[in-house]
Amino acid sequence: MAVGVFDSGLGGLTVLDAVARRLPDVPFVYLGDNAHAPYGVRTSEDIFDLTCRAVERLWVEGCDLVILACNTASAAALKRMQETWVPADKRVLGVFVPLIESLTERQWGDNSPPREVAVKHVALFATPATVASRAFQRELAFRAIGVDVEAQPCGGVVDAIEQGDEILAEALVRSHVEALKRRMPHPQAAILGCTHYPLMEAAFATALGPDVKVFSQANLVAESLADYLARRPEFIGIGTQSKFLTTGDPGSVSAKATQFLRRPIRFEAA
Repeated sequence: MAVGVFDSGLGGLTVLDAVARRLPDVPFVYLGDNAHAPYGVRTSEDIFDLTCRAVERLWVEGCDLVILACNTASAAALKRMQETWVPADKRVLGVFVPLIESLTERQWGDNSPPREVAVKHVALFATPATVASRAFQRELAFRAIGVDVEAQPCGGVVDAIEQGDEILAEALVRSHVEALKRRMPHPQAAILGCTHYPLMEAAFATALGPDVKVFSQANLVAESLADYLARRPEFIGIGTQSKFLTTGDPGSVSAKATQFLRRPIRFEAA
């Protein structure tokens, strides 16, 4: 009954922690494609190919349902995967849906016309590929009108996190927040549009100031997944063991994951 969680590297561990707490009886198989991280600077075709390869690996582990805990993959590859590639007996879901549900205070199944929402000025922090895809703005426009979104491509942050350099990551966060606030001085809400970024949530919150509500995806995804599995239990796969897999060096990845999550994590070679 395992569920797969995929990310380009370490960021998806923030989602995994949240879904594992919310669904303690469900085994999860995590796959980090650390050998090819970061995805945020790759082409959409490259992201599609790498994501498909990773999802297939999770299917081998008995995960009929895979969560793309990677905004770049969700933005650049998910729609094409769902339309052309995923077989009928499998499901691949992304992480944008729960975020937009929360921001717009409406359920994803609500297909009524877009309407005014309380938040008018939104700062989006994401990888260059996610920003370039405009996937967040496109999905938001289906649900809300009158929302000004200012997107900041946060080059270097994922690399610093993957390298285990918290000091550099915090410095880059401050720099990117300053750059965005020059264009949008008073955002009401900030979207951390990369699952690596919750590892730096405190740095984002400090740089943005106390008046900005920071939306981080992990807990929102956890609640959404619990609801989905309650409605579609047939997509809980046949796997029975929780494990951590990586395409990178298991020793190095384990050490960095342990550093950021502050608890022991042991990865195996994928």
